[in-house]
Amino acid sequence: MVEVKYTYNADTCKYEPVVVTPKQLWQRFVRFLGVSFLLGLAALVYVMVQLPPLDETIQAQKNVQLKAEWRTMYRQMERESERLLALERNDDENFRVILDLDPLSPSQREAGVGGREKESADIAYPLIKKGYERTEKIVNRLDIQEQSMTQLKEELQKKEKMWAARPAIQPINNKDLTQLHTIFGLRMHPILGYVRPHNGLDFTAPMGSPVYATGDGVVMYTGFSTYGNVIYLDHGFGFETRYAHLTKYIVEPGQFVKRGQVIGYVGNTGLSHGPHLHYEVHYKNTPINPINFFQRDLSNKEYEKLIELGSRATTSLD
Repeated sequence: MVEVKYTYNADTCKYEPVVVTPKQLWQRFVRFLGVSFLLGLAALVYVMVQLPPLDETIQAQKNVQLKAEWRTMYRQMERESERLLALERNDDENFRVILDLDPLSPSQREAGVGGREKESADIAYPLIKKGYERTEKIVNRLDIQEQSMTQLKEELQKKEKMWAARPAIQPINNKDLTQLHTIFGLRMHPILGYVRPHNGLDFTAPMGSPVYATGDGVVMYTGFSTYGNVIYLDHGFGFETRYAHLTKYIVEPGQFVKRGQVIGYVGNTGLSHGPHLHYEVHYKNTPINPINFFQRDLSNKEYEKLIELGSRATTSLD
């Protein structure tokens, strides 16, 4: 049911129904449209001024995600930096100590970082700049560590050759050894009858017992002298060994021999008082006591036996 509006007519003193003409209806409609347009326009302006564009909103969300991912990556870099630090400490405190190398100083570990940091000066965003500089420091430390590992490898190869060449075992096996004469230095020669230097040790063993090279080396000389049949080995790194009074030798000058290789056999040639091996170690052309070398290659039981055999001898055999 349509509601009818009334208005009071003063002329007739009556309430009469309000009649809306088409013109009035049109005017009302136009005013409604105008007000609606203005309200809509005001709302649009408000939204445009107060709220960011959609693409900016999406970009802002992406930025938040990228920052979170960047922080995660930065934490990962910190963990890897700690692992690298542990490797550096192991390098300086273990590997280099074992190989007699000086540890790298902090300035050496950080060498070249300054130049790389200058490259990051043009980066405007602090978070990215910080991450870039951290990454460059880690890369630089890895470069230095790689160089250090290369040096360690080269030094290890050198040391392996030196350790293999170093006279480090007995020239006579304990099962063949019957007595060890540990007199080193001046002594009375048992045949010549006067005091002269005795620059080695005498190993008494049955005639024909094998004689072993005590380290890797090259045969310098084989021949006959007052020490009978002799062999001289050059081990490099300043070391030389000599084996004397052999019944025979089975190597020749220029031949390379390995530690533990049989090079001759016990004899009684030259100025010798009974079958034995006279063994010398020279370092930089100076004779040194051989017992300081081969004892480290023996077990406790073998070493005790060696000392017992050595305690029985009161004179040298040559």
